[in-house]
Amino acid sequence: MPDQQAPAPPPAAQAGTPGDRDTFRLAAFGALLVVVLFAGYGIGRLTGSSGNGSGAASDPAASTAQHPGMTGNENAPHTHTVGGAATANPGEAVGGLAVTASGLTLAPEQGITTFPAGVAKPFRFRINGSGGAPVTTYATVHAKPLHLVVVRRDLSVYQHLHPTMAPDGIWTVDLVLPDPGSYRAIADFTAAVGGNQVPTTLGVDLTVPGDYRPVPLPAPATSATTDRFTVTYEGTPQAGVAEPLLMSVTSVDGGPVTLEPYLGAYGHLVVLRDGDVGYVHVHPEAQLIDGKVKFWLAAPGPGRYRMFFDFQVAGAVHTAAWSVTVS
Repeated sequence: MPDQQAPAPPPAAQAGTPGDRDTFRLAAFGALLVVVLFAGYGIGRLTGSSGNGSGAASDPAASTAQHPGMTGNENAPHTHTVGGAATANPGEAVGGLAVTASGLTLAPEQGITTFPAGVAKPFRFRINGSGGAPVTTYATVHAKPLHLVVVRRDLSVYQHLHPTMAPDGIWTVDLVLPDPGSYRAIADFTAAVGGNQVPTTLGVDLTVPGDYRPVPLPAPATSATTDRFTVTYEGTPQAGVAEPLLMSVTSVDGGPVTLEPYLGAYGHLVVLRDGDVGYVHVHPEAQLIDGKVKFWLAAPGPGRYRMFFDFQVAGAVHTAAWSVTVS
């Protein structure tokens, strides 16, 4: 709509009868109202209002998190990256490398980060705000307020867990870390801080004492067997450019498999970089493509990666893993 000029106020009325004066007052008030309305229209244009009452242009890809306690709108495929931004066009950033980001800190309770090999032990932690107080309000994203990925630094052990939070903001999950070595615990969440939704990914090191024997990264492949399933992917990950990956799941005898939604999607793809355990978490398109799960992945840079695909069949969750080299 083009800008318009507000009509000029009527000329001053001459002194006369009370009716004349009332007519003048009404005309002046009407002119003032028109000026105010057009000024508001101009301000709305300057602030980008689109008539949705939010003061900002509507952009369905701009944010996936809603108000605390509400499920984020994650129907569009996107990637969780460092600083937490969920974006439909992931760039060079990765998450999980820092214990503090976006004014938030992952703090293990009482500083406990050592665990026995093969024995269940609770891992307790808080997400503290910039003032040191624990955050207690989170958006529910893909059915959970917080996703915890625990991986050994040689990428030979992978766990996707969902801790529970007490009212005081302390998260707890039982960990069973099978072998000695150094592990990375990566918390992926959207916190409500100061009235804002802050998607963030933080990481902290955990240690299992003992004779650590690193496992070499398996050779790159496009097919993997897990439990009674064969899982393959089509596509070639590229550095910094989103490329499609299509995941197919069949039974080991070649029969068809019915995939079920898991945490609000037909699968979850976690990509971890060899060397620094840089983390990328990708969600797929909402619908299957000829029975296949379609992701859009941009590797954050050249290097070797391990990809972990979580999927659900008949109520049970399974994980397939591949190595990939991005040049």
